[in-house]
Amino acid sequence: MDPQILSILMFVVLLVGIMTGFPLAFVLLGTGMLFGLLGWGTPVFDQMASRTYGIMSNDALVAVPLFIFMGYMMERSGIADGLFDTLQQLFGSLKGSLALATVVLGTILAATTGIVGASVTMMGLLTLPSMLKRGYDIPLATGTILAGGTLGILTPPSIMLILYGPMAGLSIARLFAAAIIPSLVLSVLYMAYITIRCIINPELGPALTKAERDIPVSELMIKFATTLLPPLALILAVLGSIFFGLAAPTEAAAVGGFGAAILCAAYKKLTWANLTETVYLTLRTSAMILLLTVGATVFTGVFLALGGGRLIEGFLLGMALPPAGVLMIVMLMVFLMGMFIDWIAILLILIPILNPVVRALGFDPLWFAMLVCINLQMSYLTPPFAYSIFYLKGVAPDDVQVVQIYKGAIPFVILQMIGLALVVVFPEIVTWLPKLIYD
Repeated sequence: MDPQILSILMFVVLLVGIMTGFPLAFVLLGTGMLFGLLGWGTPVFDQMASRTYGIMSNDALVAVPLFIFMGYMMERSGIADGLFDTLQQLFGSLKGSLALATVVLGTILAATTGIVGASVTMMGLLTLPSMLKRGYDIPLATGTILAGGTLGILTPPSIMLILYGPMAGLSIARLFAAAIIPSLVLSVLYMAYITIRCIINPELGPALTKAERDIPVSELMIKFATTLLPPLALILAVLGSIFFGLAAPTEAAAVGGFGAAILCAAYKKLTWANLTETVYLTLRTSAMILLLTVGATVFTGVFLALGGGRLIEGFLLGMALPPAGVLMIVMLMVFLMGMFIDWIAILLILIPILNPVVRALGFDPLWFAMLVCINLQMSYLTPPFAYSIFYLKGVAPDDVQVVQIYKGAIPFVILQMIGLALVVVFPEIVTWLPKLIYD
């Protein structure tokens, strides 16, 4: 059978396997092994072994469990409770103050945890009851939590960027620098949307009462120093050490994990139970990500060897479209896949295939990477497999309906699309900071 026909059948079998609900890592491994045997026989086992060894010996991937440990340790520290209380006071006089505080909290958590499930769950437990108690519009409240929680997939130290770098031959440090401004742009878009809606209709998100805002300045300063400064110091220690060349991402991840443990101890939450649970969750999450990485690497290795990459490259470059048209098709493809497939699999399958297309079209690889990562943010909010929606529903009160959560997610998906369009039109949003630091 023609190898390129086999490569097409690979994707068909992959989609069927995904729809069956079978674990994705094993679908990827099994599909790669099956079509490797059909394509060139038992040598596929040598390829599987060499690719698995290459993943396991990649120094950059050591940062994955370390940053995951840092995220779970920050979650256990309980720092989010006091931080949200401080942010409430800072934004208290504004319409939609609690929603604005939620977005800022999500932005800070994104830079300290990077685990979307943990951020959405934490904010769902912490901020949603406060907003509902004060009569906030349920779709606005839930949409704010979903949007703020998913910032962790893009904001450094993002696990997505750590996985992306080795596959595209890009520096993880440069990817981290490139992602900072886009993530802040999204955060500002969310806050602007909340502010405008609450000014137009104050009943959607009332401000705190004067009695709730009436606390001594000295008490507010103490709250600021004890809740806001520690996570900011941790962010500076991790990202600053990378950007200023003091540490590699792996070393900075170790600093982050150690710093998160110190913060947890400072807030008197470093108990044996919390530590063991953090280690267990780190092992489970890391194993899932790395097993998916191995499966996707085997799949793409076989797919490329069968000529599938050349087939897709020829199809995209052979279309009578300018580079911008091809880019739109690729972004649409990533968006649609994000509705049905886990972002890790999308990243690990598509990037090795699309790298030649990116080079042939003359796109800046760093800029293209940010487009893909911003696009994949939407996968957490777009049905049917909108993970963040189900995370939030799992911790929301019974009177919060799934339909209301979906309704709340739609405006923020549109805002993410606007953010993506801004990065397309103004590439400097991505490229300016890496050039400033490294050139």
